[in-house]
Amino acid sequence: MSPTISDIGVIGLAVMGENLALNLERNGFHTSVFNRTVRKVDEFMQGRGKDKRFHGARSIEDFAASLKKPRKMIIMVKAGKPVDDTIQQLLPHLEPGDIVIDGGNSLYTDTERRDKELAASKIRFIGCGISGGEEGALWGPSLMPGGPKSAYDDLGPILRKIAAQVDGQPCCTHIGEGGAGHYVKMIHNGIEYGDMQLICEAYNILRHGVGLSVEELAQTFAEWNRGELDSFLIEITSKILGMKDSVTGKPMVDIILDRAGQKGTGKWTIISALDYGIPTSTISEAVFARCLSALKEERMHASKMLKGPCTFFKANKKEMIQAVHDSLFASKICSYAQGFALMKTVSLEKAWNLDLGGISMIWRGGCIIRARFLQRIKEAFDRDPHLTNLLLDPFFKEIIERTQTNWRRIISESVLAGIPIPVFSASLAYFDSYRSERLPANLLQAQRDYFGSHTYERVDQPAGRFFHFDWIGDQKQHETSFALQASPPFDSKLVQG
Repeated sequence: MSPTISDIGVIGLAVMGENLALNLERNGFHTSVFNRTVRKVDEFMQGRGKDKRFHGARSIEDFAASLKKPRKMIIMVKAGKPVDDTIQQLLPHLEPGDIVIDGGNSLYTDTERRDKELAASKIRFIGCGISGGEEGALWGPSLMPGGPKSAYDDLGPILRKIAAQVDGQPCCTHIGEGGAGHYVKMIHNGIEYGDMQLICEAYNILRHGVGLSVEELAQTFAEWNRGELDSFLIEITSKILGMKDSVTGKPMVDIILDRAGQKGTGKWTIISALDYGIPTSTISEAVFARCLSALKEERMHASKMLKGPCTFFKANKKEMIQAVHDSLFASKICSYAQGFALMKTVSLEKAWNLDLGGISMIWRGGCIIRARFLQRIKEAFDRDPHLTNLLLDPFFKEIIERTQTNWRRIISESVLAGIPIPVFSASLAYFDSYRSERLPANLLQAQRDYFGSHTYERVDQPAGRFFHFDWIGDQKQHETSFALQASPPFDSKLVQG
C-alpha cells in the first residue's frame, strides 16, 4: 500500500492532464498521477516528472490510497462516457467528504447528473471549466469551478494558486452550484467561436478585399494588438501570419487546408440559447461557418459552377484597414453581449446567482478569450448589476456609435465584392434587431394564426391576452369572430406551435 503523501491527484496524462500535474507540483503540491494505460505513468515519471514531487500510481487503488483526506482528485479524460467510467472505478475507494473534480469540457447537464449521483454517496463533485489550452494548464489557466461551496472552500487554496494571476488576483472563483462551472466554460467557448471567426473574416476582407499581403496582415494585427483590440487571439493571429513553412517557404496560413474542426462546446452553446430563447446569432453563425468549411469537396465543385463578383475595394488602404478594425470591434462586442445575456438568463432560471462581473475578471488571464476590455465588462455590471445587455452600457454603447458607420460600410463592400462574412453580418443584424422597437414578427404571428390558430396579442390590449382572427370567412364574419374572441381571450397555456 502506498504511503498517504499527496495533496491532490490527476487522472489522465494526455497533454492537458500532464501539464496541469506539472503546474500543481511546481506550485508546491505533492501530486499523484494515474493513467488508464500505465505505460504513460512510467513514461511521465521517467521524463517530465522525474525527480519531482510526484507519486506515479499503477492502479486506481494505489492512486486513492496515496491521497491525503479528504481526497482531492482531478479527472482529465475525454468528456462523456470516459468520465463516468473513471468515476465508477474510483467510487469503491472513496469515502464521504472526498472531492472529485472533472476538469474536462463536459456538458453541464452531465455535470449536474454526476453531482446528484455522487452526493447520494456523500462524495463532493466539482465540474471545473479550464481554459488556456496546453500552455495555460502548465503556467496558469483560467479556472471555473462549480459545485458544492464546501468543496470549493477545501479545494480553493490549491486552484487559486495554480490559476493565472492578473494584478495579483487569481483567475479563479467559485462560479456556483451544480453545473454552473461547466456552463460558464461552455459560454466562454461559444464566445471564443465568435471571436475566432470574426478575426478570420477580418483577415479575409483585408486580404481579398483590401489586397494586403500576408506580411502586411501580420503587421496590421500586431498593431491592433497594441490598441483597444488587445487580446490573446489577436496576438497569436499576428504571430501565425508571420510564420513560414520550412519546406515550401510559403506563409504557413497558405498551406493549411481551409477545413475547421470543432469539439462540441459551440454547438452546445447554441442549443442552450435555443432552449432558453436567447438570440446568439454571432455565436451561432460562427459554428455554422465551421460546418460550411467542412464541406471542402462540395465547395471546390461549387466554385467551378457558381459565379459571383470578385473585386478589390477601391478605397484608400489605410482607411479600409481602420474600417475593418471598427467592424471587428463592434461585432466582437455583440459576441460577448450575447454570451453574457445567455448566462444571465440561465443563472436566473437555475438560481445560480452568477457574478457576471466576476466571471469577466477571471477571463482576463490564462484563457483563450482574454482581452483588454474584459475589465470594462466588470465595470459595466458594477454600474448596473441588473444590466440586461452589454450594448446598453454607456462604454459599449459609445463604441458601437463610434464604429457603426465603418461597420456598415465594410459589410456593404464585402457583400458587393462577394466576400463571405456570415458572422460580421449576423452581428450587425443582431444589433439592428435589438435596437428596433418594432420588428416584422407581427406579420409572422398573423401567418401562424392564419394556418394554425396559434393566436396573437394586440398592441392595444394588455400583454398576455391572446386573440384569434377568422381569416378565412367574409369580412362580416371576420369582425364578428374577432369581437367574440376578444372577450374572453385565449388561455396562453393552451397555445402551441
